[in-house]
Amino acid sequence: MLQVRSAPVLGLGVTGWITGGLFVMALCALVFRKVERLGPADRVTMTRALLVGAVTALIAENFVRPGPVAVIVAIASVALVLDLVDGRVARRSGTASEFGARFDMEVDSFLILALSIYVSRSLGWWVLAIGAMRYTYVAAGWVFSWLRRPAPPRYWCKVVAAIQGIVLTVAASGLLPWIVNLVAVAGALALLIESFGRDVVWQWRHRDRGRRSAPAGVDVPGPAQRPVAVKQLRKAGGV
Repeated sequence: MLQVRSAPVLGLGVTGWITGGLFVMALCALVFRKVERLGPADRVTMTRALLVGAVTALIAENFVRPGPVAVIVAIASVALVLDLVDGRVARRSGTASEFGARFDMEVDSFLILALSIYVSRSLGWWVLAIGAMRYTYVAAGWVFSWLRRPAPPRYWCKVVAAIQGIVLTVAASGLLPWIVNLVAVAGALALLIESFGRDVVWQWRHRDRGRRSAPAGVDVPGPAQRPVAVKQLRKAGGV
């Protein structure tokens, strides 16, 4: 009797499909809880989010068995390139919004987290600091109220964020020698620490001013709103 075995799609097995499915369900729950209809730029960002979900599923599968590295790198590269598109679409269509900026930022952050997990397997677990940096910053804001004061938006933050994605994708490809990847990723981490550190220093120096300026019973904006301001600046400038 002839037996037909189904080949894994994009190299995905059970682990990858479960991870991808959970990602999509969480994505839909988070997005459509905030908005009923996506604008033109939001649809571009949603496409990026689905690509990030595919990258996440492939990386999860890679922990079970070796997966197609070229596919991971290719999908991550497309997601990074599309990051240049949604801002321009928002500006030209006049549909820039706080939700769109936050959505864009979260997709960027999760892609960097997924790539840092993948690259950490070859360079060391210290690489996870890149992906965890932003989430640690947000969590710290729940404990230290002065971190909830948004720092002034800086274009340098956008540059540093782009560097993280590019460097991690190149390191994931394995095309460069191990030592080159090590130096590049370490340099990217140093830039990220400097970027976050500058904001933290500014927030610490202005912690008392934040308390005096905030009316009684009104919370200072959350720690994630500073990156949102950067995204809004990017969208307004069409970058």
